[in-house]
Amino acid sequence: MNPQHRIDVPPCAEAGAPSPITATGRPLKWGVIATGGIASKVTQDIALLEDAVLHAVSSRSADSAAAFADRFGFATSYGNDGGVAGYQRLVDDPEVDVVYITTPHGQHYDVARAALTAGKHVLCEKPFTINAAEAEDLAAIAAERGLFLMEAVWTRFLPSVNRAWEIIHSGELGEIRWVQADLGFTAPEDPASRLWDPAAGGGALLDLTVYPLTWALGSLGFPDSVSAVGTLNSDGVDLQNAVTLGYGNGAYAQLSSSFIASCPGQATVCGSKGWLKTGGGNLHNPQELRIKAGQAEARVETFEQVGGGYTYELREVTRCIQEGLTESPTMPIGDTVRTMRLLDGVRAQIGLRYANDAA
Repeated sequence: MNPQHRIDVPPCAEAGAPSPITATGRPLKWGVIATGGIASKVTQDIALLEDAVLHAVSSRSADSAAAFADRFGFATSYGNDGGVAGYQRLVDDPEVDVVYITTPHGQHYDVARAALTAGKHVLCEKPFTINAAEAEDLAAIAAERGLFLMEAVWTRFLPSVNRAWEIIHSGELGEIRWVQADLGFTAPEDPASRLWDPAAGGGALLDLTVYPLTWALGSLGFPDSVSAVGTLNSDGVDLQNAVTLGYGNGAYAQLSSSFIASCPGQATVCGSKGWLKTGGGNLHNPQELRIKAGQAEARVETFEQVGGGYTYELREVTRCIQEGLTESPTMPIGDTVRTMRLLDGVRAQIGLRYANDAA
């Protein structure tokens, strides 16, 4: 693996690091945009941080925003009002320091652009945008305004995953030659669900593939070639896909994601001297690593985490903003843009297009 593509270990995942809830500087006032399932999970972990303040939440519905605020203890809430979107009202709140965006994928670009234009730091759920053009524009705005911007790929910040990187790059497994990673579940096909809604950026590729891809990037870096196949439904949304990444040294990564098959949700990294496999949960949040190297017996390393596991990502966002950084070394915006370009290429191969592509 080219050292320039190695994923940096964040301070919160280093051996002996204090709990990620421990304050690292001045308190930050958070705004959470949208009130769905992932918003609830991550907000619970934001609330654990000693230097986080739950200030504002927004939704299209004022009632939904108010209920969410009451549930978690936000100081204020915003819904759509007088033709002004709830998210716009939130980013216009001068008290908000940083926003966490949890809307459906198709809205990420517009919401993040509004937040950056309003001078807010941004943590945006994956996939960062629908396409690379949107990602490049957001990156340019953040750079111009000196604002922090990051895609919420929480897997990169977990101690278990960073321990895997340590093992992989220590040479214990030899030269890494093959990576396999999958993530999938059977999702009832429902046009009303964001998973199946083309306008929302529905489909397995954008919703799931970032996690298998993380294991390829952490083990081998960005590829030299990409080939893909996929199955689309009558609405043009991908049901499942398989992506093969090729590398100049002859290594390969085989990645798959699916909404129509129940998958193990594991990553396997194989080298010339041994292999590593995730366990104890899906590959995006493994609680175990199983390692077999050389003639030694296979061993299992286990991990505990704080909160739901999002605390490590949130600590890094907080640390970076407190220190005046505009991006995280662990999840740099350049990696996000390159990822969106890679996914654009996959979509071109399987015939997957969205309305955002015509903008």
